[in-house]
Amino acid sequence: MITTLSAFGAASPARADLVPYVPWSSYLPGWTDEYVPASDNDCAAGRSNCLQATLKEQSRIADQTASACSHNAIFARAYVRMTQLYGFTRDIPGYYEDVPYFNHVDAVFARYYTDAYYNWTNGNRAAVPSSWLTAFDAAKNKRVSGAGDLLLGMNAHINRDLPYVMAAVGLVAPDGSSRKRDYDAVEEWLYQATSALISEFAARFDPSIDDTADPLGIGNATLFQMVSAWRENAWRNAEALVSATTPAARAAVAANIENEANTAAQTILTGMSYVPLLSSTGPRDTYCAVHKGDAPPVAYAFGPATPWGYAYQG
Repeated sequence: MITTLSAFGAASPARADLVPYVPWSSYLPGWTDEYVPASDNDCAAGRSNCLQATLKEQSRIADQTASACSHNAIFARAYVRMTQLYGFTRDIPGYYEDVPYFNHVDAVFARYYTDAYYNWTNGNRAAVPSSWLTAFDAAKNKRVSGAGDLLLGMNAHINRDLPYVMAAVGLVAPDGSSRKRDYDAVEEWLYQATSALISEFAARFDPSIDDTADPLGIGNATLFQMVSAWRENAWRNAEALVSATTPAARAAVAANIENEANTAAQTILTGMSYVPLLSSTGPRDTYCAVHKGDAPPVAYAFGPATPWGYAYQG
């Protein structure tokens, strides 16, 4: 699964030496995507310290890609911020009905991304979902704008990964009640997060990312509404996966999930690719080389964020 973590040990000198590295692979023995509160595995059981392991792994990817001004840096850093925000909100009494359950959801969801990323970097393309190949390849080839890189990653992770994750972790609690309330609670902080995210990425990686003149737009309201619609569809697709009564029926649902994610990816590529002679990645890359280590200009709900690593004391 993840076999090259040591290759990223020197990701960014700014903070890498401040965060003791706990290999993500150390959490894999006994791992199951199904939520098992009695498991010896911290992430399968949803114990609180699993979040720090998740953040460390995400930050390794985010720091390595940012230090190289890789176009994969935007989604990678966005994911760190989302996990930090989850950590902040889970410590608010009553924000989630079942915090251990959602700790587990957070870890499983993250592993779908890290598995795809490391398989892609290792050249194991057959193990990478098509929508992720589109996102990673577009970033490597510097094909789309910063907004395009962000949306391609979000599409692959929400439209493609999230239905499988939710179907695996379980949509109902032991008492038969729906887990949808905790699932929807995430959206209570998404709108504020989009504003801070766009500000950070415009300041550090691509100043055009907050330019709403592109065909799809990347304003706060547009991004929030798009993500909200994607998340609702992901839940419905998870329900369809769980409700499938035969392997053939489940395969049909899975095919629909893949098709939706791939179609959305192609739409993003069409709308956000650089146009030869009219636009290029040059200004973005030059800007990133100078500003990649700048501090995020807008505080998140959890407070000011550091450009490298992560700051979380929960």
